[in-house]
Amino acid sequence: MRILIADDHGMVRDTIALFLETEGVEQIVRAESLDAALAAVRGTGSFDLVLLDYNMPGMLGLSGLERMRAANDGRPVAILSGTATPTIARDAISAGAAGFLPKTLDARSMISAIRQMVAGKTYVPFDFLERDAARTVGNLTERETEVLRGLCEGKSNKEIARDLMLQEVTIKLHVKTLCRKLDARNRTQAAMIARDLSLV
Repeated sequence: MRILIADDHGMVRDTIALFLETEGVEQIVRAESLDAALAAVRGTGSFDLVLLDYNMPGMLGLSGLERMRAANDGRPVAILSGTATPTIARDAISAGAAGFLPKTLDARSMISAIRQMVAGKTYVPFDFLERDAARTVGNLTERETEVLRGLCEGKSNKEIARDLMLQEVTIKLHVKTLCRKLDARNRTQAAMIARDLSLV
């Protein structure tokens, strides 16, 4: 089994490599950036699994995932992160990642996830995603839920303000708060997340 670990933190690379060495993995290659990881693939051929740190140099969000998937001949590429949100985890899976690994995973879970992905399965940390869903559902005010419903119906801030008999500037503030609470980049993504989580 050949595994490529790409992370700009040496301690993270070494810790995961140690987990894998203990499990008898034959070849482990380390890289500190996306460019170094791509060079490793070009130099030695595709890997059984590539682990990419979401925040390391060169990644530019999930565009780095796309580049590595192409370079690795379509073989499994997973996202590794200690700070990425559940929304990013869902986006990564949707973009074709073989899985999403929080850096907080214990050794046994990490090895199990890696074996699943090498075998062609997708690893999704459901407890990580569900915990966020539960937090979000219980964290919206009644007014925020009303505004969110308007977003899901495709209404403008002006239309929502008229429906709720509020000032448009007040709706803008609610939308900003909703995007923060739902971990959304914009109002469209907030509406998509709301539908996924059945919030409205």
